[in-house]
Amino acid sequence: MTAPMYVPAFSMKQRVTLMANKYELIATNPDGTDGALLAFAQQKRMAFKEQVTFYTDDTKTQPVFSFKARSVVDLGSGYDVFDADGQPIGSFKKEFAKSLLRSSWQLANGEVHAYGTERNPTIAVVRRVWEFVPFIGEIPLPFIFHFDFTEDGSGKPVLSVERKMSVRDRYRITVQDERLDFRVAAAMTVALDALQSR
Repeated sequence: MTAPMYVPAFSMKQRVTLMANKYELIATNPDGTDGALLAFAQQKRMAFKEQVTFYTDDTKTQPVFSFKARSVVDLGSGYDVFDADGQPIGSFKKEFAKSLLRSSWQLANGEVHAYGTERNPTIAVVRRVWEFVPFIGEIPLPFIFHFDFTEDGSGKPVLSVERKMSVRDRYRITVQDERLDFRVAAAMTVALDALQSR
């Protein structure tokens, strides 16, 4: 069954400011060009309890969905995705033990239960070394990394997030599973950028 808010492909652009990371989620037209703005999100830096709210646009007057950490202390406990009325619609969680060498996540939305990991294990290791080298680790990562999510059990593709080389972060997202709600896919995509080092 197709999710009520299924979007097969979209992109995400990041705008970095002094106090926050800002994300634009944009529909992808059938010909591959950018379409309409689907949502705008802002993540405050150094937030005590991680929470990101998505709005219809950058005026931030109408919230449409959000995600929030379950625990203030243990971010490994996971994150819940909520609709505009505050009702839970999905969740995701970083698997810290598996992520020591290759970032790994769990994603849930209704009947969809998926596992995601970095596509290229070599780049995953190089990224970790890069972050630990003094001074070098402060320079933005020059490596392009991608994540692939597959359904637990069957291994069928669910979600792919591909980072593109550009001055500011840009991602192309493909949702292969029609049961996956756009809001959960979008929240997971923002988390891959905003929470990757947590």
